[in-house]
Amino acid sequence: MHHCLNIHISYPPISTNKGTPLLSQNRQFQYFNEPTFIYPMVPASAATLLKKRGYNVVWDDAIAEQMDYDRWLANIGKTLPDLIAIETKTPTVNLHWKTIKDIKNISPNTITVLYGDHVTALPEESLINSPVDYIIVGGYYDVILHSLVHSLDRNEPIGKGIWYRENGHIRNKGLFSQRCNLNDLPFIDRDLTKWELYSKHNGNYKYTPGTYTMVGRDCWYRSKGGCTFCSWTTTYPTFNLRSPESLLDEIGLLIERLGVREIFDDTGTFPIGNWLRRFSEGMIDRGYNREVLFGCNMRFGALSSDDFKLMKKAGFRFLLYGLESANQKTLNLLNKGITAKEQFESCKKAAEAGLDPHLTIMFGYPWEKKAEAIRTIDMAKALIKKGYAKTWQVTIMIPYPGTKLFNEAKSNGWLKTEDWARYDMRESILNTPLSEEEVLSITQSLYKVALDPEFIIRKIVGIRNLDDVKFIMRGARNIFGHIKDFNPNQ
Repeated sequence: MHHCLNIHISYPPISTNKGTPLLSQNRQFQYFNEPTFIYPMVPASAATLLKKRGYNVVWDDAIAEQMDYDRWLANIGKTLPDLIAIETKTPTVNLHWKTIKDIKNISPNTITVLYGDHVTALPEESLINSPVDYIIVGGYYDVILHSLVHSLDRNEPIGKGIWYRENGHIRNKGLFSQRCNLNDLPFIDRDLTKWELYSKHNGNYKYTPGTYTMVGRDCWYRSKGGCTFCSWTTTYPTFNLRSPESLLDEIGLLIERLGVREIFDDTGTFPIGNWLRRFSEGMIDRGYNREVLFGCNMRFGALSSDDFKLMKKAGFRFLLYGLESANQKTLNLLNKGITAKEQFESCKKAAEAGLDPHLTIMFGYPWEKKAEAIRTIDMAKALIKKGYAKTWQVTIMIPYPGTKLFNEAKSNGWLKTEDWARYDMRESILNTPLSEEEVLSITQSLYKVALDPEFIIRKIVGIRNLDDVKFIMRGARNIFGHIKDFNPNQ
């Protein structure tokens, strides 16, 4: 091998009538009827690193490009890449095994690599069930893929964080240390990674074009054990973070070079405390708060009213919160480290400071009866109708391999199946006191709050400009898409 290696960072098309698969940075996998494209930050970082090292890199997100599978495969047959790296998740892993067989048939010398949270939890499974060459474990797939390509290029021994076959045996050199300095990584090459594909179809943006950043990997709450259901507890056991100045420099470039109007940072939970103050003050001092709006993931109970006010001044708009349940027992079992009342109060304070909280709400716990599910619905409806939560998304609790919740579900006999293709949120795969229809119709009913007159009037009264109108129209399309996503008769 030599320096002109052709490397594809790929998201092969997934042939399904279920909609668009959300593969990257999604801790709870879903198919969306209304297409949503999340900018895959770590794979984009991998592409950037490899290009900087002089390799020929192709950014091949055929899902975002809405390409069909046969055409994609024919293209692989024409270009014959030296290496294809694919991110996978629990519900898509079987499909990706088939894709790898198809790649090997059409281009036998192409080296194939899988990475993501599922193969991190179960690396051997994919080596047994498919002709894949390498499995990357852990969340630093950018740095590890770079080291793998370097080893293959120089014919040197494979490093840590990689599983492979050798003389009929499955081998690995142990885990990759996650202590690398993220400030040393180059900013993502936005042109190489076709940033515009992800700049419009995404509910996290009110103003487009929008784009993503990711200043940390992955969530500072990890030091308290993390949430039991989060699929990224396996990929990022420790929290790692760039400096506020490094993120500010990146934002400056995004404003100047791409003219973005909104940025969403997809760190599992955005940093708080002194880091957040330095960042917010930097946004104000540099005047970026007048140029761009900012959003991030946040935890309830982490911020004070003063923090929210400073963030509003700094250009923050959108805060994404996980409202997993209104029942204390559930919050404790999920290790949320919060009370139900604190969730409500946090959301209210954020809204009163002028921010737009977004709720992600989950149903389908093995220990929750219908009355408890309805308590969560009532809390969410109250937050939405009062205008404390501006937007929301409902999901069905799915335990993924590698998480604490999956191990509990297995030992308690809660799992209905280990057919991974069914872990796609179109049904509850946990045995719960609720029937399948009840889980789906409860989920649907929360989306139907958008049809409530009080909610509609509040939205209309809040219209200030054409962007607001466009945002409401996009939101309405998404809501009707989700009502379809959770149709009990699908």
